[in-house]
Amino acid sequence: MVIMKKTRPTTDEYFMEIATIVAKRSTCLRNMVGSVIVRDNRILTTGYNGAPRGLAHCSDIGCMRIEQSIPSGMRHEKCRAVHAEQNAIIQAALHGIETSGATLYCTHQPCILCTKMIINAGIKRVVFLQSYPDPDSMDFFKEAGIVVEKFDFPKTEENEEKNEK
Repeated sequence: MVIMKKTRPTTDEYFMEIATIVAKRSTCLRNMVGSVIVRDNRILTTGYNGAPRGLAHCSDIGCMRIEQSIPSGMRHEKCRAVHAEQNAIIQAALHGIETSGATLYCTHQPCILCTKMIINAGIKRVVFLQSYPDPDSMDFFKEAGIVVEKFDFPKTEENEEKNEK
């Protein structure tokens, strides 16, 4: 009998891959962001960026940030969408799921608004794929003692596209 050794993804690869799939549900015209909150290697909740429940999505009516030429990382209050990290935390609250001590996997570095929610949600580790132009968030994470790691998928042809998004 021949046994083929299969390469199994690491835990971080596995959950980051799921975050990239969650991002495909995004209705944002600028950044498709996905987030997964995990504790004890179990998914607690997921979130993607999109309009609040019952409101029209930017993918249907357009983006006010694009229309007003607002640069990425600026004027977050002018965004119609609830961010992926916010949606994941909100889903936990809606369903009575404790996030204390969890890890948040996200396709993009959290902005300062999401960072403050992550801190207050008791999340202890953040793993992100793509940097975001908001250096204040990294300062807040450091001050709060939260472990933050930039993630890169292992170098393969298949993963090159994921690392660049």
